[in-house]
Amino acid sequence: MLAQSVRIPVLAIAVGLAPLLLSACATPQELVQAKEDRLLAAGFVARPANTPDRQAMMQRLPAHTFEMRQMNGHYVYLYADPLVCGCLYVGSETAYGRYKQMMFQQHLADQQQMTAQLYSDPGWNFGGWGGPFGPGFGPGFGPGFY
Repeated sequence: MLAQSVRIPVLAIAVGLAPLLLSACATPQELVQAKEDRLLAAGFVARPANTPDRQAMMQRLPAHTFEMRQMNGHYVYLYADPLVCGCLYVGSETAYGRYKQMMFQQHLADQQQMTAQLYSDPGWNFGGWGGPFGPGFGPGFGPGFY
């Protein structure tokens, strides 16, 4: 019974950490480029910072972060990228909603893939690896995992 109750929290933690661990393999530029590809697919438009005025305005925004501004009575979402493309991505509320939905679907797919990997080898165990592995990795992975 104890083994069954330990599996669920460990599984939840492992599935939650999977996207972070997988993204650790990519360079910062690759991560930004992948995000910008999704922005374009969601309907954002890239506007190059090709004049001194545009560059100055882009510098007023935090890099690689969404900002919401009002333009002509509507809200738009801005995403400044001074490093990879040197441009400002501009999107409507609809485009931002599509982007968030795409991110949710990607997160769900990542979790499903990690779950499939966890169950792909039911014979795996840490018995042959010895231990302890350090703080937090004692019997049953130590405090906080129960």
